[in-house]
Amino acid sequence: MADKNWQAGGKILIPAQAAMCLIGVLVPFGAAWAISDKFAPTSYIGSADPNVVWEAVIGGVVVCGFLAAVTLWILSALRKAERSQLRKSAFVRSALNTLSHGVVMTDARKRIVFCNNRYLEIYGLARSDIRKGMTGPELVALRRERGVLDVGVEDFYANAATAEGLITELPDGRSVQVRYFPLPNGGSIATHEDCSEQRNLSRQLASTKQFLESVLDNVPMCVAAKSIEDGRYIFANRAFERFSRFSRDKIVGKRADDIFTPGTAAGIEAADEAALHAPGGQFRSEIVVERGSERRILASNRVIARDHNDQPEFLIALFDDVTDRKSLSKELENTKKFLELVVDNIPVSLIVERVSDGKYLLANRSAEAILNRRREDATGLTAADIFNPKEAKLIIARDEAAIRKRGLLTEEHPISTKDGLRLFLTRRMTVLDDAGEPQYLIKTHEDVTDRRQTESRMAHMAYHDGLTDLPNRAAFLQALAQMIEACAGTDEEFAVLSVDLDGLKEVNDVFGHAIGDKLLIEVSRRIQAAARGGVVSRLSGDEFGLIIDGKQPAAGRALADQLSEAISDEFVIDGKSVRTGITTGISVFPHNGGDAASLLANAGAALFRAKAKSRGSISVYEPEMDQQIRDRRALHQDLSMAIKNGELSLYYQPQAVSGHTVASSEVIGFEALARWLHPVRGFVPPSDFIPLAEESGLIVEMGEWILRQACREAASWPLPLQIAINLSPAQFMHGDVVGLVHSILLETGLAPGRLELEITEGVLIEDFDRGLALLRRLKSLGVRVSMDDFGSGYSSLSYLQAFPFDKIKIDRAFVMNLGRNPQSASIVRAVIGLGHGLEMSIVAEGVETQEQLSFLAEEGCDAVQGYFIGKPAPIGQYFALVGRADTMKPVRKTG
Repeated sequence: MADKNWQAGGKILIPAQAAMCLIGVLVPFGAAWAISDKFAPTSYIGSADPNVVWEAVIGGVVVCGFLAAVTLWILSALRKAERSQLRKSAFVRSALNTLSHGVVMTDARKRIVFCNNRYLEIYGLARSDIRKGMTGPELVALRRERGVLDVGVEDFYANAATAEGLITELPDGRSVQVRYFPLPNGGSIATHEDCSEQRNLSRQLASTKQFLESVLDNVPMCVAAKSIEDGRYIFANRAFERFSRFSRDKIVGKRADDIFTPGTAAGIEAADEAALHAPGGQFRSEIVVERGSERRILASNRVIARDHNDQPEFLIALFDDVTDRKSLSKELENTKKFLELVVDNIPVSLIVERVSDGKYLLANRSAEAILNRRREDATGLTAADIFNPKEAKLIIARDEAAIRKRGLLTEEHPISTKDGLRLFLTRRMTVLDDAGEPQYLIKTHEDVTDRRQTESRMAHMAYHDGLTDLPNRAAFLQALAQMIEACAGTDEEFAVLSVDLDGLKEVNDVFGHAIGDKLLIEVSRRIQAAARGGVVSRLSGDEFGLIIDGKQPAAGRALADQLSEAISDEFVIDGKSVRTGITTGISVFPHNGGDAASLLANAGAALFRAKAKSRGSISVYEPEMDQQIRDRRALHQDLSMAIKNGELSLYYQPQAVSGHTVASSEVIGFEALARWLHPVRGFVPPSDFIPLAEESGLIVEMGEWILRQACREAASWPLPLQIAINLSPAQFMHGDVVGLVHSILLETGLAPGRLELEITEGVLIEDFDRGLALLRRLKSLGVRVSMDDFGSGYSSLSYLQAFPFDKIKIDRAFVMNLGRNPQSASIVRAVIGLGHGLEMSIVAEGVETQEQLSFLAEEGCDAVQGYFIGKPAPIGQYFALVGRADTMKPVRKTG
């Protein structure tokens, strides 16, 4: 309103200004005119009258003043028009700069007259890039130079001028739709729209539509949909095509009377009408359809689909051919025989008992082992008739408990068989009659004796060292946590001893690993004897852990001295004299830590200090030993930079079919392993940086890099060998691991069937349901999933039951003890049998000797991996195995 008033005021002001100028000119001359009347002229200018001269001069001045006023008015009007034009231009530019589309305008000479901010933002250009006088083609050429245009200038204008416009793909994956509009004055306007989201939605919609049509096409039941408005079919699946003997093209768009006979069409239309008026919008019926010379009976189910206004929109018909029901009696008889055959051959004992009198009505062949008689002889008998009184009383009591529960009752208990006392997993299920009363009791008995023995051995191996049979690190941490809980809130103290066996490497180098292993066994016995019932654990290859209570650190030092004395005595192993010693680090609860991890870490820091002093010394933790922690943090920082600076590389270790020799073991794939070449430290062992990456979360970024690099490398191999890659539990907990694998497969072009993802049970421990769902989605991509380090955890068997792994990898802890520990051989043999029983292939890790390879080949292990087959190395050293000609020096043994 103020602006309008200003404009109106401006219109009034301009004439006023002109009038004032005119008055200012006339006033002095008016005064002069008045004075001239009072004075008579004293002379003449020539012959002219002085009054005439005065009048001429005054008139000229008036004319000049008027002309000046007009000029001022014109200039003021021009300035006002210019200001108005500037305001309009600023408004237009502001409006165009707020558009979500990029806009470029050119004049008749193709010079750029306007380019909004959105255009610059889309293509990553700066305003300074658009120089004065630049033409449209020059701007297109600039985009080509910057890599944000993938077509030539002529193609760009030709395609952008079409009705559909031109869609260009930017390097960052975005899509931009360009439309070019020539103007009548010779200029042009081009719009640039970021259509990435719309294209993604279109792809998803097309994929969803294709998926739904695929699902419906593969449903064995006939499915059709028709419009309510005109009764024409709008969809028909393949089953409908097969039944009607018409192709889909001849069905869609037609009415029932165009496809079927008049009688059949009338029946279909009547069923449609009944469905339309049914209370629930659903109608079931049977329709007789004439198909050539046949009359078929269809069981039909019709459903009315409604729109958002609850108005009928279309009808969905599902129907099945049930003409053959007349032969149902014969089919039922065949089915009965089939079921009897199945029941007789299921691998568990099955017994059906009548609740009213406890008599056995049915028993399969497997049940004969429990009944200790032929099944025919057991029919009609009760438990009291078959088993001894003590067992019969227990069985009857458990049967009655299941009947009272009226549901599933599962338990394990021993049963006497001809092979002796065996452990059976028994499931009892009560079947109710129509009145809801118990009628039958179904019992299955599964012999789990061997399985429980195997699980017991594997559980023991999971928490005990395979060589010394001492508790391992996991068991030690559990015991330490229990000790902390017991002493918390009291004045009690205890010490944690980290004991390192000196010179084990030298013993292995001089006498061989067999002597070194026997030395470890003897050392563990002496440590146990010196500890006098205290907690003793083998933490790693040459490191032991102990817990001692009492006044600290005196009690800890005293035990360390006793251990040193016990170990200092000579060992005689296989006739060879071996001497060694120990170095000890001590941490004290509660002064040096309040949790198991801290106490053990601080004992390790003290051990590091003791080893730095001299072998055989004893060191108690002090706070300044935290330098080790600082070093670890420094290593973490270096690892973070290593991922960004490309210091990581991949080595590849071959996996081969189990043969009796290396030469006969054909390579079927490789496992990708990360290696780190530090610019200062040199090669950093994976055992140092992989756990650090797991703890810090860097494993997610590192794992993505490993997955992409390994898939890209494998995709380049001429031979279609498998590539195995480890996935960390952290990758499942953070980010979309399924989407990552899918995108990398698409990016690298690797066939999904060649990719094998190795996971540990840690993936399922954190969140079982989520982990299981992710594994199923991964498998749906077509990749293979294997259980790594099988046997090292406590619940691997339950995970095998929950998810169909493609492969089981036997933990190297079992393989390395083959030939030295009979238990390891039994475990490996059991795992192979278990895997084959579940139709899973078996891979043994850590194969390092011919003896181990021969054992695995004889036991039917599917594949092997280890230094004896081939060491981890850059892929260039295995070019011959992957089918490349440019081979380097091989690192795989050949005999």
